[in-house]
Amino acid sequence: MKALAVSPGKKHSAHIAELPTPTLADAPAPRKGVVVRTLQVGVDATDAEIDEALYGRAPKGYDFLVLGHEVFGVVEEVGPDVTHVKPGDYCTCTVRRPGPTLFDLIGRNDITGHEEYYERGINLLHGFMTEKFVDDAEFVVKVPEGLKHLGVLSEPASVCAKAIAQAYLAQQRLQVWEPKLAFVTGAGQIGLLTTMMLRLRGLQVYTLARTPNPGLKEEIVKAYGATYVSTAERPVEQLVKEVGKPDLIVEATGSSQVAFECMRYLNINGALVWTSVTGGGKSIGEFPADQVNLEWVLGNKLLVGSVNGNRHHFAAGLADLALSETMFPGVTQRILTTPVDGFGDPKKIMRLLREDKAALKVYVDVSK
Repeated sequence: MKALAVSPGKKHSAHIAELPTPTLADAPAPRKGVVVRTLQVGVDATDAEIDEALYGRAPKGYDFLVLGHEVFGVVEEVGPDVTHVKPGDYCTCTVRRPGPTLFDLIGRNDITGHEEYYERGINLLHGFMTEKFVDDAEFVVKVPEGLKHLGVLSEPASVCAKAIAQAYLAQQRLQVWEPKLAFVTGAGQIGLLTTMMLRLRGLQVYTLARTPNPGLKEEIVKAYGATYVSTAERPVEQLVKEVGKPDLIVEATGSSQVAFECMRYLNINGALVWTSVTGGGKSIGEFPADQVNLEWVLGNKLLVGSVNGNRHHFAAGLADLALSETMFPGVTQRILTTPVDGFGDPKKIMRLLREDKAALKVYVDVSK
């Protein structure tokens, strides 16, 4: 069976690897196993950064790591103890797998306390960019047939749903928190899906990105009832003077500099959620640390890091995708700009991720 893989630690090593075709017997607990035929796999900046050798490790016993953490597939076979999906059902899968900590034991492996984390397609576990895969039913999430056209967005939607849920959960410390104004930094798939989810919750949303002529991105933001802001034309300082400081900021640019700069603009009692995963060794020399420290302490402000959802966050993300089809019909599908027919040309896929500015969302059609 073919798979798209990289050699961790080696730059630009994306290549086609071979794996045995999986069966139920390969599941950790075969009676709870699920065999899935892969239909589509989304690729994003995480895959590009792994191919840049910024992070990612191969599973034990392998010298390569199969990529792909955003999967949409169809169930082919299930073990006798599986009840929530059956052959023919559409599905997706969570990414992070349990370690040995208490959080993992209670099903919260998305917030494992173990420093050595296990993530399919990212670290120590093969991903989903294969013809088929097998997994434990615990990590398989059913996708309604009516959402099959958005199924490949299930994983990024779960990231956004978790980020928002974490902010609201943490803000229970205030007893009363009713955010009205939100900034979303970044207009990639995470930024756009977060914009949609915050609009569904009734917030006034400004989606910020550098691009001065965004075209499709701005069209999607406007269709969600939000406002697109090019920071190249309208700096954040100016925006804050015009509309005020936001109660909530969700950072989704992939830039550590932007992540820290956001701290300067948050409202009193506000929450900032970082979703970016940044590889490299960049430092920030001009950051006004004393000022930010003072304002954050006196203003009771909150910073939350959020990564990878569990099955409940996947379910919440799918629910928002479904509601968005009613509130904003046809808008979310416009994020899916760049399909690739199969993964037989790894260099082409990586080139699209790095160089194609019009490629809002690249995804691979693995099978029909």
